[in-house]
Parts: sequence; structure tokens; C-alpha cells
Amino acid sequence: MGEYRSDKPEGQPPAPSIEEFGPLAATRVWRGVAQVATIGIFVLLFTAALYLARPIVLPVVAAFVVAMLLSPLLQRADHYRIPPVLTAVVLWLAVVAVFYGVITLVSSPVVGWINKGPDIGRAIQEKLQLLERPLSSLRDVRNAVLPSNGGEGLNLDIVAIAKQAIAYVTPALGQLLIFFVTLFFMLLARRHLRHALVRYFHHHESRLRVLKIMNDIERNLTGYLSVVTLINAGVGIGAGLIAAVVGLPDPVAWGVLGFVLNFIPYIGAGVMEIGLFLVALVTFNSVTYALLPPGLYIAMALLEGQFLTPSILGRHFTLNPLTVFLSLVFWAWMWGPIGAFLAAPLLIIGQVIIAHLFPRETPELPE
Repeated sequence: MGEYRSDKPEGQPPAPSIEEFGPLAATRVWRGVAQVATIGIFVLLFTAALYLARPIVLPVVAAFVVAMLLSPLLQRADHYRIPPVLTAVVLWLAVVAVFYGVITLVSSPVVGWINKGPDIGRAIQEKLQLLERPLSSLRDVRNAVLPSNGGEGLNLDIVAIAKQAIAYVTPALGQLLIFFVTLFFMLLARRHLRHALVRYFHHHESRLRVLKIMNDIERNLTGYLSVVTLINAGVGIGAGLIAAVVGLPDPVAWGVLGFVLNFIPYIGAGVMEIGLFLVALVTFNSVTYALLPPGLYIAMALLEGQFLTPSILGRHFTLNPLTVFLSLVFWAWMWGPIGAFLAAPLLIIGQVIIAHLFPRETPELPE
């Protein structure tokens, strides 16, 4: 009887059979699916919790961002041995003064325009008569398909729109109270909070990583927001000059609005352009001349967004436009207008944390 000879080279382990490989692969696949499902459920529940806890979480997060922005001033005060209580009180009063000043400068013109709401609505309807014909054609098509007893004409209720906008934008008194109280205690106990967070971890490497994350968050957030604040101040000055040159009322209020709204990427500029156009429609007799203020603001916004801001911020603080837009959409949906203000700072904080927890190894390029 001849000997059995295997074609496999000697020393090579035998390949696993189908019976051995199949159940093992299926187990690994289902284990991965279970992990993905668990993470997905956690993300959904966490998102729902953020949405439902908005009245409490939103002012706390806003206070945290403002406190991180003011952290260099706290460090400088500690360097000069200024009492922490005095530093916290001074910075807190400064934030209150800025908030009060913005509200005062913007509220007076807005209240005046709201009181003139019916007259403004009629004036805009008269100026936009050129839209009546296409709107009536669309209305005829709608009535042919879905008969309706709706009224005719362009219905524009400025008072109702303004009331809804103010009710949506203006935060509740309780949230303002939570914000200012939380901000004061964060400014007062910044050092103790850092020490408590570090002591929560037992390993030396974990403590060092937490310290690096906090320091990088403060450095990146302060650097980004400081530069953006200076740029937005220039945008506000430009908006006020545009309003003064073309003859719009309350140029100071337009300057403050341009400064504040420019903190919201994309949406802020759009709101300014619409507001300039509507007020110009009421102020000027010609629709063509009413397009001048928003046109000048669009030109300034394009110059700032495409050339000035990228050249000043540089590569280190430049954020991906798509990531910024998605973050803006998510936080605006989650927390409303205040969430839109916090979209860029929260994106920076998330990027810093991810960069430390999941560092990327960049391969060395050959010389």
C-alpha cells in the first residue's frame, strides 16, 4: 500500500475547516453588531437627554464656554496674586455689563420698529407689488388643486413675526439666572474644579492627559474666540458705516447686530441681509436702492469670510466649513439660536478632546 503524501509543505499548520471557521466568524460579526447597536442607543438617548434638559444644560454649557474664554485673565490674576473673589466679581460684572449694553442698544430700535409694525407691513406690501402677480398665479394653481377660502393679497404681519422671533430668541428668566450664577461660581472656583477633576483619575498618565486636554481647550478656545471677536467687531463697524452712509436709521444698532450675529456662521450674515433689505424697503422709495445696503453687506461678508478671516486665523484655527455647517445645524436644532452661537466653540472643544483620546500617527515622509 502506497504512503499518503500531502502537497502542503512541512511545518505549515493545517487550515481550519469550515465547521471550525463558520461559527467563530458569525460570533464575531454579531458581537460587532451588538457593540454598534449599544453605541447607537447610547447616542440616541444622550441626544434626547440633551434636548429634554435644555433649560438647565444650555445655560450651564454657555457659562462653561464663557468661563473658558476668560481663563487667561484668571491665570494672569493668579500670577499677580489678586484674590480669586475679587477677580471673579470683576469679570462677572464685566460680562453682565456687556450683556446689558448689547440688549440696551438693540432693544430700543427693535421696540420702535415693532410699534410701527402695521405701517411697515403696509409699506412692504406696496413696495413688493411686483411679487403679487406670480403669487396670485401660484394661488390660482393651489385653489384649482386644493380649493380654499383664504384671503387674497400678500399677507405680511410684521407684528406677529416679530413677536414669534422675540419669544423664540429671548431666553427665559430662569435660564439667565442659571447662566449668571453658574458663571460666577465657575470663575470663583476654577482652580478647585481643575484639581477635583484631575484627582478623579488615579493613574499619573490619565491625570497628565486630562491636564493637557483642559489646557488645550482653553488655549484653542481663547485663541479662536479672541480673534473672531476682533474680526466681528470690524464687521459690526462696517455694518454701522453702511447703514449710516446709505441713510438707514439707527446705525449704532445695526453695528451691534452685525457684531453679535456674525458669531453665528452663515445664518448670522443671512439674517443681517434680510433685515437690511426689509428696513431699506420701508426707508427708501425705490426697490432698487433698497438692494444697496444688503448688497454692500454681502460684499463685506464675502471679503471677510473668504480672505480676511482665513488669513488671520491661519491653518491652526481654521475649521472645516462642512463640519462647521453640520455643527451649526445640529446645535441650532438642539438648542435654538443660543445653540447656534455655541456651535463653533463646542466644535473646537470636541475636536480637542477627540485629538487627545484618539491621536493620529502621521507617517514621516522621506526626505
